[in-house]
Amino acid sequence: MSRLERSASTPMRRTKQRGPSWRETLVERQAELWEQVREVGEQQRTNLSERATYILGDAIQWLAELPPNSIHAVVTDPPYGLIEYEDKDHDKLKKGKGGVWRIPPSFDGANRKPLPRFTVLSQDEIAGLYNFFGALAYGLQRALVPGGHIFIASNPLLSTMTFHAFQRAGLEKRGELIRLVQTLRGGDRPKGAEKEFSDVSVMARSCWEPWGIFRKPFEGTAAENLRRWGTGGLRRISDDEPFKDVITCSPTRGREKEIAPHPSLKPQRFMRQVVRGALPLGIGIVFDPFAGSGSTLAAAEAVGYHAIGTDRDMGYFGLAREAFGPLSTLPVGER
Repeated sequence: MSRLERSASTPMRRTKQRGPSWRETLVERQAELWEQVREVGEQQRTNLSERATYILGDAIQWLAELPPNSIHAVVTDPPYGLIEYEDKDHDKLKKGKGGVWRIPPSFDGANRKPLPRFTVLSQDEIAGLYNFFGALAYGLQRALVPGGHIFIASNPLLSTMTFHAFQRAGLEKRGELIRLVQTLRGGDRPKGAEKEFSDVSVMARSCWEPWGIFRKPFEGTAAENLRRWGTGGLRRISDDEPFKDVITCSPTRGREKEIAPHPSLKPQRFMRQVVRGALPLGIGIVFDPFAGSGSTLAAAEAVGYHAIGTDRDMGYFGLAREAFGPLSTLPVGER
């Protein structure tokens, strides 16, 4: 058994009267894990800071190399429909030619961003998506310490299937975080017949984004698990205010979008709240399986957490190296 496997799987030692407190022991364990976890695998990587590492590689493959009980929380915005980030469709997006991506014209003076057309997924593609998220969920269930939380973004069209795949893997659903956000998805009149059916919307205009909240099961009480692993709950906003399941946050715009021009970039003012809440004691390692432009890693840096991310896209890997510093220091009120 390797040193990492021993460190990750050995239960937290009991605190002796003159020994370190359970909190000091957790901090010591985190430091040991961090130095080892960020070196797992042979994939190309870059250390964005002392507390953040980005790995160029497949998330499921990297998780398979990771010993059990190695990470403490997951915050991720995955490719919702999977196929939109396959090479053929992603290349079409970058060239502005569509594919599964809908690249609409300007309407009413608004330049609309490309959006994946999830309503056109075939039954085989939906089954493939379900299997993909199931494999991811099993990998995360193994890698998380007991009581570790997962925040995973989805959308109203696919969230039921995605979240069920996580529950089937043995993860406890602990609710949903709702991001209230006005987007340009939906609400359109029938294409090519806008005037004829001026009082019709083909589908409801989307005004919210669901994030599934899951937790790895643990034995005993939450207090016992917090002392042993540092997980089991969510970090409160303050002594008087708990972490809440509704956050209002508009789309990413302005300076932040210039720093990291990713097609689905989530704002730092939102990501920092979610990342902070994921570690109840502020101790542990946050993992983003689909790190993209590095927004989760930047949010973790901003709140003082350790974070590691994976992604297969070389372009986003390079983008994250450039965007990490400016994103992590961006004032949350700046747009």
